[in-house]
Amino acid sequence: MSSAAEREAVPGKRAAADGRPAVVVNGARRAAPPPSAVPARPGTPVPLGARFRTGPDQVAGTNFALWAGGAEAVELCLFDGPGPGAGESRVRLTELTHGIWHGFVPGVRPGQRYGYRVHGRWDPWTGARWNPAKLLLDPYARAVDGDFGLPPEVYGHVRDWPEQRVADTVRDDRDSAPHVPKGVVVHDDDDWSDDRRPKTPWADSVIYELHVRGFTRLHPGIPPELRGTYAGLAHPAAIEHLTRLGVTAVELLPVHQFAHESHLLDRGLKNYWGYNSVGYFAPHAAYAASGTTGEQVGEFKRMVRALHAAGIEVILDVVYNHTAEAGELGPTLSLKGIDNRGYYRLQPDARRYADYTGCGNTLHVVQPHVLRLITDSLRYWVTEMGVDGFRFDLAAALARSMHDVDMLSPFLAVIAQDPVLRRVKLIAEPWDVGSGGYQVGAFPPLWTEWNDRYRGAVRDFWRHALPDVREMGYRLSGSSDLYAWGGRRPYASVNFVTAHDGFTLRDLVSYERKHNEANGEGNRDGTDDNRSWNCGAEGETDDARVRALRRRQLRNLLTTLLLSTGVPMLVAGDEMGRTQRGSNNAYCQDDETSWVDWTLLDDPEWRPLFALASRLIALRHRHPVLRRRAFFSGRAHSADGLRDLAWFTAGGTEMTERDWYAPAATLGMYLSGRDIPGRDEHGDPITDDSFLAVLHAGGEPVDFLLPGVPWAERYEVVVDTGREEQGEAPGTAHPAGAPLTVPARTVLLLRAVG
Repeated sequence: MSSAAEREAVPGKRAAADGRPAVVVNGARRAAPPPSAVPARPGTPVPLGARFRTGPDQVAGTNFALWAGGAEAVELCLFDGPGPGAGESRVRLTELTHGIWHGFVPGVRPGQRYGYRVHGRWDPWTGARWNPAKLLLDPYARAVDGDFGLPPEVYGHVRDWPEQRVADTVRDDRDSAPHVPKGVVVHDDDDWSDDRRPKTPWADSVIYELHVRGFTRLHPGIPPELRGTYAGLAHPAAIEHLTRLGVTAVELLPVHQFAHESHLLDRGLKNYWGYNSVGYFAPHAAYAASGTTGEQVGEFKRMVRALHAAGIEVILDVVYNHTAEAGELGPTLSLKGIDNRGYYRLQPDARRYADYTGCGNTLHVVQPHVLRLITDSLRYWVTEMGVDGFRFDLAAALARSMHDVDMLSPFLAVIAQDPVLRRVKLIAEPWDVGSGGYQVGAFPPLWTEWNDRYRGAVRDFWRHALPDVREMGYRLSGSSDLYAWGGRRPYASVNFVTAHDGFTLRDLVSYERKHNEANGEGNRDGTDDNRSWNCGAEGETDDARVRALRRRQLRNLLTTLLLSTGVPMLVAGDEMGRTQRGSNNAYCQDDETSWVDWTLLDDPEWRPLFALASRLIALRHRHPVLRRRAFFSGRAHSADGLRDLAWFTAGGTEMTERDWYAPAATLGMYLSGRDIPGRDEHGDPITDDSFLAVLHAGGEPVDFLLPGVPWAERYEVVVDTGREEQGEAPGTAHPAGAPLTVPARTVLLLRAVG
């Protein structure tokens, strides 16, 4: 033991009514906080956070407001410069209104760095973990300056206490201020009057999931000083790729300020994906090219404006289910030191945290002030930062009332009635790791969902692992079995084959086993349920036949995704064959493993894949029958018996109940353009071409008998994934009623004529 806190801490059994062990630290009483070096005026309890304004006597300053309901005292700490040696001035916030400590400090202007010290009881056995030695980040800080390292000083307890079973109960009195980032006062007078949101309807959306840093880090058309930043994503070279591809929205992996986990820092790694939030109002400072003392806010806004000008919406992947403070052995960075019991779900043994996230803690969303924190953050990103929607990580954890997932929970109820949030795009990752956490298809009508049932079915079909084609039929046609209730529509399903978590599309057809050795976890991390097929060789190979088969499988997967009813989501780089060399959990690989390799666009082996992807997206945009706003009925709407959706066997007959249950590798799907529900903006009926899609996953060619009248008189080939180079539509015509040879592992899209 070396520190004063460690020398003075006396482990031992105290006389408690319940007989539990405890550690007494520095006695039961603590000295009162020192007097303020700077006086504060009363200020106001709203809005929360730090807001620069003019005081009642026309003196400029900043109002500070912090919810810390169970605290005994709160000190605002102002720092006079950057770096660990900055001088600190403390301001006592003496006003307390409904659990909110507040005060107005004259002379504090934008750019000021600050934090809080919060006083209260140290009694981890009851969940009380106040420790004024720890400088805390304002949960409402709109900019953060500095990096989160995790030296022992940033832990509220003595991290290396010899008796680890009670280490979290021993308070560490070392000052953390030199070792933690600070909040920054930001002035915001932007009214967004010059911005035009694209407001793309859900049914017309094509989502592109990307990482701000990884997408731009190697782009040759972006100036080196802007690569890896918000400014880099706003650069015309980055936007030009998105517009050429034809996507309508980017879904950004977390850009809330986040911290790195200690186990990664110990191995010389960092959290690359960012699912470890610590600041819900601040854009992650490391992605800013312009500076970190407030400049990152303006840079993020300029990025949003540039994307909007190109017709591209911005959706944020947000992590409100847990924070970077982890469990009882985690650091004290913000909420844990402000009011641990008020912000986090605790177990009956209040030392421990309820963990529905697998990350050590879970925010207690049922608490009004926690719900307010989340909804204030969401509204801020919409109204002041310009974003168009959110994808909620582990959304089932947010929908839990006391313990069970509840679709009438306070969180979902508040979102449903909020005049700002109910109008933006809301995407749920509809599961968490707790009991009963898998909720695909269960979220209310306002929400769309990541549909992992789609992912599993498409992967299994193309590796010829489905027992029959029932599942595939549902997924291709909008997953009515999951979403046709309560007024939900086909676009409630966000269809995806790959996401940031798991294999890339190229790796899905190149690896059958995960290869996560670089993470330093003995290849134990990441899922083993990849549902992949390596086409005959594990990893990269010089075998020309295997490589050709892999490229064909990529074309099949992309074509299936973009022809399916619902909202398709692509992952950055999949359209040009990006590989992670078999890693299916690259969350800590901030290097070429995760960055988009732009040289692939110039590679003759991979360039055609981008051409096909952009052509398929353009086809989707042109044809409303591929992006329906209502589910298919499967019924005839005219005297000739033509239905809006029909399914065919390879023999050209309509599928019967027996056919759906029979093993099969071939499926024909007819989409009628005559029977599209709804009307256009002029009130006219919506009509379109009709199409027949033939999906054949078998390893040998098959003769598919083309359906005759009333379905069509002939068929013209529009897409043929058996062809390496697509170019313009092949256009070859085939008479109805005749057999068409479909090569092994091929998708054909045919336009019905006559």
